[in-house]
Amino acid sequence: MRTRVTDMFGIELPIFAFSHCRDVVAAVSRAGGIGVLGALYFTPEELEMELKWIDDHVDGKPYGVDVVMPASYEGAEFAPEELVGRLQSMIPDGHRSFVENLLAKHGVPPLSSDADAGKVLLGWTDATARPQVEVALRHPIALLANALGPPPADVVDLAHAHGVKVAALASTPRHALKQVEVGVDVVVAQGTEAGGHTGEISTMVLIPQVVDAVDVPVLAAGGIGNGRQMAAGMALGAEGVWTGSLWLTVEEADTPEMAKRRILEATSRDTVRSRSWTGKPARLLKNEWTEAWESEESPGTLPMPLQFMLVSDALRRIGRSDASELATFPAGQIIGVMNQVRSTKDVVFGLVEEYGEALDRLSRITED
Repeated sequence: MRTRVTDMFGIELPIFAFSHCRDVVAAVSRAGGIGVLGALYFTPEELEMELKWIDDHVDGKPYGVDVVMPASYEGAEFAPEELVGRLQSMIPDGHRSFVENLLAKHGVPPLSSDADAGKVLLGWTDATARPQVEVALRHPIALLANALGPPPADVVDLAHAHGVKVAALASTPRHALKQVEVGVDVVVAQGTEAGGHTGEISTMVLIPQVVDAVDVPVLAAGGIGNGRQMAAGMALGAEGVWTGSLWLTVEEADTPEMAKRRILEATSRDTVRSRSWTGKPARLLKNEWTEAWESEESPGTLPMPLQFMLVSDALRRIGRSDASELATFPAGQIIGVMNQVRSTKDVVFGLVEEYGEALDRLSRITED
């Protein structure tokens, strides 16, 4: 398969795989696509270790790193050294009480010690994401992606100075144009079917609009889980696919067992766009957690990054308890057909085989 993105990255297959698991990233790159490590949950020190491991296990194949540098968030005016404290003081007591009462209602115990407390801020801000970018650019990455809006122009310039291409996700043609204006090399057109932060326009409608709006290569994202959907995205003008939820249940994935079990059992109706995770709309597994934040008792969600700071320890407590009815996780609608555990390599080769079968079927339709 050959498109502008395969030429750009020197890869055999225009398949991009976003994952927070280094094993998945390396396996996809070795199989001919390009794995992209989500850096959000790692401190700079942890990210250094993860990327060093990938360097040693990717067999010299290209891979990428995904960061979150939102264009707007609360606390952007604060100095980095005072950021966490100032933001913590902005969380209302009523919201903290709502979370505690919800956990108590479901019998979720407290954490055993302060050492178990979660990372309350992660890479949700410019100040916390820039150290991740610095670490990433010390490694032989081929791609730096921004998951939430156009990356800062100086970060794009810095990546280019290191010979690294830049991608960014877009949920509207307007967003795509803004990303091209700051110099991104690839636009990921992500439909509302996608897991995590996503917009309101469906993939089928969005991709041709973005393709027509920009002159850089476009990747199709949102609901891409088999070769037929890959072929559909390419038919709409995309030059590759960006996949995420697809890798949550592979053998190599480190998805929490409770979430993996729910994903394997879920239908495509079992996700919902909710602000209950980060304060911005994100598609999550639908359950009593997401429903609670939409109830009459809810105080409403907080803007990014306050919402995640509010709930981060609660989510960790839920993960260590038996309260599966509260265990949510970013996941797209494609989970409705993800009902078995397969190796990463088998998933990649399955995409390619199904893609070929789809093209053959179309060619037979057009035969005389």
